[in-house]
Amino acid sequence: MYPVPSVSRMNKNRKTMVVFDTYGPYLVVGMPKCTNSKGMKIELGPVSALCRCGGSGDKPFCDGTHSKIGFAGTKDPDRREDKVIEFKGKEITIFDNRGVCSADGACIRESPEVFQKDKKPMWIFPDEGEVRMTVETIEKCPSGALSYAIGTQRIQDLDREPSIKVAKNGPLEFVGWIELVDDQENKPESKEHYTLCRCGASKNKPFCDNSHKKIDFNDDKN
Repeated sequence: MYPVPSVSRMNKNRKTMVVFDTYGPYLVVGMPKCTNSKGMKIELGPVSALCRCGGSGDKPFCDGTHSKIGFAGTKDPDRREDKVIEFKGKEITIFDNRGVCSADGACIRESPEVFQKDKKPMWIFPDEGEVRMTVETIEKCPSGALSYAIGTQRIQDLDREPSIKVAKNGPLEFVGWIELVDDQENKPESKEHYTLCRCGASKNKPFCDNSHKKIDFNDDKN
């Protein structure tokens, strides 16, 4: 098991972490607020093991199933490219990394004139919406796939308290600078917020790539 850092090693401004190795669960250190998709509080201990293989009978917690099924959190060479693409408009530039998109859908729900899912190969049209609304929409993206720039400054992060949300039949949504530490040195697109796979099927582990929808991952309790 990848070693859990002691409190003394933690950055004093980041007392919450998620630590894991290639074959084990997510170990959440620091007791951040945690809720499920129904708004119900999930009690975490000083160190809590959360399932990432998709097979636990006690979701979102790990019950050891990963060992029984031989789970491995490695990346698939055939995964969607982890690449940031720039869509430049007159007043706002939008950045998009499809490789870490969790398909939450907030962008197309909130600003369908800017994020036109049926248009290919280009699907983001920065000049089609009001800038303030576009910014508010991007800030609802849980995965960090979307960010923006007004002028020359790219804005990726918000200022929120550490928390985790268990998305309905979807990933774990981390916000508030919860530091990610693993044995493969993965780096989220945004250090302030990102989504981690809990269905076990993502090709871009540990990050969610919306494979939960393709395999019909189900977690009725949460």
